[in-house]
Amino acid sequence: MRLSFDEVRRTLAAILLEHGLTGPRAEECARLFAETTRDGVYTHGVARFPRLIQMIRLGVIDPAAEPERVSGFGALERWDGRRGVGNLNAARAMGRAIELGRAHGIGCVALGNTNHWMRGGSYGWQAAEAGLIGLCWTNTMPNLPPWGSAEAVIGNNPMVLAVPRAAGPVVLDMAMSQFSYGALEASRKRGELLSVDGGFDENGTLTRDPAAIERSRRPLPIGYWKGSGLSTLLDMTAAMLALGRATHELAPDSLQETGISQLFIAIAPAALGDAAQSEKIVDGIIASLHAARPEKADRPVRYPGEQTLKLREENTRRGLPVDETLWAQIVKGSF
Repeated sequence: MRLSFDEVRRTLAAILLEHGLTGPRAEECARLFAETTRDGVYTHGVARFPRLIQMIRLGVIDPAAEPERVSGFGALERWDGRRGVGNLNAARAMGRAIELGRAHGIGCVALGNTNHWMRGGSYGWQAAEAGLIGLCWTNTMPNLPPWGSAEAVIGNNPMVLAVPRAAGPVVLDMAMSQFSYGALEASRKRGELLSVDGGFDENGTLTRDPAAIERSRRPLPIGYWKGSGLSTLLDMTAAMLALGRATHELAPDSLQETGISQLFIAIAPAALGDAAQSEKIVDGIIASLHAARPEKADRPVRYPGEQTLKLREENTRRGLPVDETLWAQIVKGSF
């Protein structure tokens, strides 16, 4: 089914008000969920909303808590998320990084004691649409085996890198696993195999079967040992700067995954002058990608975020695609 953006936002906001969020915060939280579905990241939009409500009901998330600044030095600050709503905390942290970036040329906010940020790309778009380069990442519960192990002790630790551009930002939003758990779930529900090997089955054999990977909890790190190492360093850096929890200290249960550590960086290229030349460089790189001969004639080469802009336009025009059964459960509160 398709619903208007405003209907989705209003419905989610009303439910959030019933669960302890104040008016403006409920509106912002609902907007972030609706925008995620609008932009085609269906696994982390409306589909993730029930998890947020469940965690509030369990007392894992404090719906009234707002993040607070703990310390700072120049363009670097540390904030405590106080176990508040994850996407609101993340948006506030990136907003502060943008403020620092405009003042100093670069801004960095380490956020500890927070919750799942839902779609990480939201905060990359936030920075790029404000005219700054955005870089952010989060650690997660242990859900990815380090290279050489069959036991999930590192996180798939999503990382986002976004570059501003007048014709539309370039935004990369990626987990440290070849396929995120959300992507595995989506492929399983569609009854589709993965396009490439995505992990191991319970017998230790590489497979494209998303259900088998979900059962084994052995997704492949991107770049094999390189992704494993990158996941570890992202975890270390975020937890160290936030003085927060590392992956190995987080509960391996999605409904108890709290106390997460995150890092938000915003860089103002205009601070160095010649913004027009910077824009020209980005446009030139994109032109070179578009000029590359595609492997399949009906699938041209795209830059990161290009498909998002197309889906955003289509879903704004036609309405947000929402699973009918899921929507009925959300409206009734039966989850």
